[in-house]
Order: sequence, then structure tokens, then C-alpha cells
Amino acid sequence: MQSTLSALIVIMPEQIPTTLIGELIKNKILSKEDAQSLSQTAQTQNKDIGRVLVEQGIISDEDLATLKSKLYRLPLIHLEEIELDREVLKEITEDVVTFYKTAPFAKEGNILRVGIINPEDVKALEALKFIASNKGLTLEKYIISYKDFDAINRDYRTLTGEVGKALESLNDEFEKDVKSAVPTSLEEITAEAPVTKIVAVIIRHAVESRASDIHIEPFEDRVRTRFRIDGILNTALTLPKNLHSAVVTRIKILSDLKIDETRLAQDGRFATRLNDRKIDFRVSTFPTKNGEKVVMRILDPLSGSIDLPDLGLQGRSLEVLERAMTKPFGSILITGPTGSGKSTTLAGLLKRMNTDDVNIVTLEDPIEYYVPGVNQSQIHEEIGYTFASGLRHILRQDPDIIMVGEIRDHETAALATQAALTGHIVLSTLHTNDSIGVVPRLIDMSVEKYLIPSTLNVAAAQRLLRKLCPDCKVQTQADTAEVKIIEDAINAMPSQYQKQLSNNKGYEIYKPNLENPCKKCGGKSFKGRIGIFEMMEMTPEFEQIILGNLSDTAMKAEAKRQGMITMFQDGILKVLQGTVSLEELLEVAQAGESA
Repeated sequence: MQSTLSALIVIMPEQIPTTLIGELIKNKILSKEDAQSLSQTAQTQNKDIGRVLVEQGIISDEDLATLKSKLYRLPLIHLEEIELDREVLKEITEDVVTFYKTAPFAKEGNILRVGIINPEDVKALEALKFIASNKGLTLEKYIISYKDFDAINRDYRTLTGEVGKALESLNDEFEKDVKSAVPTSLEEITAEAPVTKIVAVIIRHAVESRASDIHIEPFEDRVRTRFRIDGILNTALTLPKNLHSAVVTRIKILSDLKIDETRLAQDGRFATRLNDRKIDFRVSTFPTKNGEKVVMRILDPLSGSIDLPDLGLQGRSLEVLERAMTKPFGSILITGPTGSGKSTTLAGLLKRMNTDDVNIVTLEDPIEYYVPGVNQSQIHEEIGYTFASGLRHILRQDPDIIMVGEIRDHETAALATQAALTGHIVLSTLHTNDSIGVVPRLIDMSVEKYLIPSTLNVAAAQRLLRKLCPDCKVQTQADTAEVKIIEDAINAMPSQYQKQLSNNKGYEIYKPNLENPCKKCGGKSFKGRIGIFEMMEMTPEFEQIILGNLSDTAMKAEAKRQGMITMFQDGILKVLQGTVSLEELLEVAQAGESA
């Protein structure tokens, strides 16, 4: 029976739903010419034509599913409305689901409920009926969207399940090696498909989970794999300890690192293609008592979706940045701890400033976002190509805008200051706690005080907060303690914000749904991150403070005079907008910061 099914799978051609096309033409969503062209595109790409329609934005996924439900008189089901029974996934194999584009989601008695995206695919329905009848099951068909089909399909490929299959294969290989008494080297083991697949599966699941980092950590009895998602580390997988050396060696081979060097820390890079896009990985190994720990930073080099308002910039903060971008020279320095989104903000600035009439050159370590039309250069300190040496070369490239990934020493600071003084716009980052800490930090790096006012346009600071899941966040009335925190922040804001936000009746805020989180956020109650910002602008008054008796008190008074919104105040604005929770804000930024 299995051989008959395999033959059926191999010879069945891709079906094109002509009735659906006719309905779309009838509703004037498509013309006959467009329908013919899209059908050819679907055949060329070996895709269902409905998916092509959704991908090209001709009709939304939800509207197409609703249309199919009416057209084929089948009920429409949404994945968030049901509890997916993962035991049902065992009734139909992953290969059948992937090939026939049908997905089982529930079973009641001998009734198997399946989601279908193309009811006109008669051969697929016949094959599905054949499989169900052999199991003594009756089919109950539903229309599902492409998004829900992809979600069910992903459930077949759970990280633990896929790695478990690879481990079974690896154990079989080890047993063969033992029986044949042929010694196997570490390099040969890592070349075997099971280990290669384990690493590939870990990487793919990390990317699909929107992870920023992968941590592979050895302990005495196990190897823990964790993903950092939205800034929080989560355990994703535990591997047997005897697999550690093979996995690390596989990653070293990919990253072109020394396989036999386990006592020293090493850094490397590699790239792979996932879902038709190139993903870069920055790899770091670190020797520990139980073996080498590996951290892989995932660098998704897509900046097309990066725009400053999407990052959380709004109101005065956005206005100050936009003003600074229009100036003919000077620097915009962004500060914050590692992982606070500084590189993403710089990429957003570059996207705004990138026009045909300017020459933009960058020095980065690593290049995290590729911006079309920008000349981006990767630092290689091991061969002496540092920020300082690269900056000297950049100035010979006739740039209008220079982006330096980080100012970390006196030489880079001096060169960046000179560049800002001689008609260039300079974008860079520093490590300080807040925006007013930029000036003392520059002075600490031996930049002359009298040069700072004429070269520094904006000192910015930022942090990242987890965004509440928009589909399951819970609205609540702020209690007495929360009201006090909110009102104290509002009263310290400029008058226009006080008039707009003050409310004697209390404040409606949102909190994470910890009791019943939805599926769209993976049960985490949070989805994505957003920045909170503060912008200190150079003014004649600020210049006098820098050239006179520089003090935190004077700079804070000037920030208030400017109408600067502090990071904490910006966070309060986002709390009142329902974007973040007050608890998250209090964890990341304290009320006293820059106040």
C-alpha cells in the first residue's frame, strides 16, 4: 500500500483551480489576462495560484479563504479558534500534508477534521480519502488560510521531533561503526547527515522563531540549546553530552574556525539561505570547564522594513532626529548597552538619508543590515583593519555621510570629530547610560571640549522593551501605585504632554495575558520589541554648559528646558498607548533616569 501511495504522490501534477479564477474574474479582482499570467507564474514556481495571489497582494489571505468558503460551500476554520490536537498529526504523514496541501487539526471518534486550501484539487482529495478509509476514518473538510496551513505544517517540524529523528539516525550510524570496528574521526562524524541535520534544524527553528542569538552550552550531563527571543533566553532543546563535540565541530567547519583548537576563544562567520533570503551568522566559541560554549548571533540583513516610526520613534524625539538629518555636517551619536537596538536605529537613519545625490560609506562590525545603495565595509581587526584605520581611508572616498559602527577609543573619536568638523555627517554609537552621558564620554576619550558643540548635533539614548501581544493583551485600570508612577512621569513632561495626557479619572493600561496567552505570540504574551528614546539636541545654552562648568545638574536642567522626553517618559507614553506594560518599563528603565 505504501508503494502505491508513493507512486501516486510522484505522478500527481499540480492542480490549478480554474473555478476560483473564474470567480475572481467575475468579481473583477482579476482580468482574464492577469489570470493567465498568474497561472503561468504559479506553474513556473510550482505553487498554488491562490498563494501567488496572496503573495502579490492582489487579495488578502483572509478574504481569499472567505471567498473559497462561499464558493465551495465548506466551513471556514481559523487556527486561533481551535485547540490544535498534535496527536492528530500522526494520522497523516508530513510528506502527504506537504504534497497534497491538506492539514489535519482535530479528531472526534472516527471523524478526522482536515483543513484544505485547494478544494478543486480532486486527486489530492481522492488520495486523502483513500488514506482515511484505510484507517477507518471519515473526513470532515474545512477551508483554512495559507497562514494557518503553514502554522500546522510547522507543527510537524518541531525542534525536538526533528532533532530526535536525526539522533536516531546518528545512533544507527554509531552502532554500524561499532559492529564494523572501524574507528571514525570527529571530522567524519560531523560530515554525516544526522549531525549536519541537527545543526541545520537548530538554525532554521531559531530563524523561524525570530531569535537574535543561539546559545549552545555544555554541562556535565547534557548540552543546553537556548534561543534569545525578544531579548529573553528560552531553552529550546537539550542534547546528549556525547554529541557536543560533533555539533561544535560542525559549526566550526561552517565558520572556518580551527577544529583542533579548544583552549582559546575563536570568532568566525558563515551565511546560509533560508526561505529565499540570505541569513548571516556571527559565531563565537568560548572555552568552559565542560567544553566549548558556542554563541551564534543571527544577522538578518534585510532593512527594507526598517522605518524610524516603526522602531518606536515619535513626537519630539523623531522631530529632533529629522532636523539633525537635514543639517550639512555634524554627528548623531546613539548610546545604549549592547543589544539595545542601536544598529537597527542607524540602519533606519541610513535608509532615510540614502538618496542618489549623496555618497554614504560605513564601517561596521558586523554588517547587520544591508542597505541598497550604501557602501558598507566590514571591519577586520585581526588584520589591522580597525574603525580608526578604516576611517582614515573613508575620508579619501569623498563621502557625504559616514557611519562608524562604534566609537570605542581616542583615535576613532578624534577622527570622527574631525570628519564632523570638515563637512561630513557622522553617525555612530557610544556606550553610556543616557544621552547626557555622551559629552563626558567624549571628553573622557580626549576630544577637546571646544570641538564638541560645533560637531555634535544630537546625543540620543535608547533601550528596547518587549511589545505586548496585540491579540491577547489584557486591559485593566491602573491601581493607586501605578497611577502615581504615571502621574509623576507626566508632571515631569513638557506642558503640551501634560495637557494631553493628564486624566483625573485614572488610566487604562494593558498587561500581558499570563493565564491564557494566544497562539499568535507562541504563548509568550509578548511579540516583538520597540524602542524607548531620548534626544539631547545641541543648542547655544547647551554649548555654554559644555564650555563652562560641565555638570550633570546643568545638563539635566538644559534637557528639561529643551522639552526633552526622557526614556522613562517615552516608555510611559507607550504604556498609555497600550504598546508595552508598565512592569516591563520598570524593569528596563528606572523613573530616575535622566529626570
